[in-house]
Amino acid sequence: MSATNTTPEASAAALLPVLRFLQTYAVAVMIAALIVLLTILSDSFLTLQNLINILNQNAPLAIMASAMTLVIICGGFDLSVGAIFAVGGVVAAALALQVHPVAGLIAAPLVGMALGFVNGLTITALKIHSFLATLATGLVYRGIAILITGGTLIPVRLDAFTWLGRERIGPVYVAVLVLIAFAVILTVVLNRTTLGRKMFAVGGNEEASILSGIRTRRIKIIAFSINGFAAGLAAAIAVSRISLGQATAGTGMELEAIAAVIIGGTSIYGGQGAVWRSVAGVFMLALVNNGFNILNADPFYKDLTTGLIIVAAVAISASGRRK
Repeated sequence: MSATNTTPEASAAALLPVLRFLQTYAVAVMIAALIVLLTILSDSFLTLQNLINILNQNAPLAIMASAMTLVIICGGFDLSVGAIFAVGGVVAAALALQVHPVAGLIAAPLVGMALGFVNGLTITALKIHSFLATLATGLVYRGIAILITGGTLIPVRLDAFTWLGRERIGPVYVAVLVLIAFAVILTVVLNRTTLGRKMFAVGGNEEASILSGIRTRRIKIIAFSINGFAAGLAAAIAVSRISLGQATAGTGMELEAIAAVIIGGTSIYGGQGAVWRSVAGVFMLALVNNGFNILNADPFYKDLTTGLIIVAAVAISASGRRK
């Protein structure tokens, strides 16, 4: 009777479906597990008001993560969105006071889109890696925000301005409805349009995409422009909620958005990803934060837990690529 030998290649092939499943659904499984755990540990967690607050507070970041998904699928990163968020916020506040509240809310995403376009143009025209290019433009944009404000805060206490961040339709905040609509639109773009298919192709193999006739520069510029628009839209929501424009707003949000996208299973190498998973990544991090706050746990353990989750997500992404 002969023994059956399992080769490393066979073992790798057997693990591939597991890795694919983890990349696709791990974030949903972890969210379900967190909800069960926090419900057991705290009576105040699973309440309608708490869940509504979690959704509303994290809607701006989820909007940014939704658009960041497109950039990462295309094989890029955007470290300037926190600064674009700041510029969009101070522009919204300034125009609300000097022109009209609605003008401020409309201008924020448009300004963000313009800055995102500059990012895409810089990356493609100068052929600079997106990481370095957006690190540099982010510093420039932060400086612009400081110039606009003169280093001071811009308070805006106008009902026509604050409705976007504070009003509800029934039990649901307008900001959450905006997030849902934006995420659905991006999902349709990615999965049902030629543009979306080209984004996956560019991220999967840019050289092959060029040879097949895809104008990769244009695709990247579009992705970064959408990302800038999202940062400006998120800023409009956040500023209208707190009634305050400030040049320091958005600091660190770029890293939070990227972390959420990676936790959601979008490949850090490009070519794979889904908007819904990035949104889920945001809310998984929000659940971790909310849980530690409710339990009055040491903030150190919150950061440790978040870091371990990100490391696990990157490991799964890297393993899936190797297989």
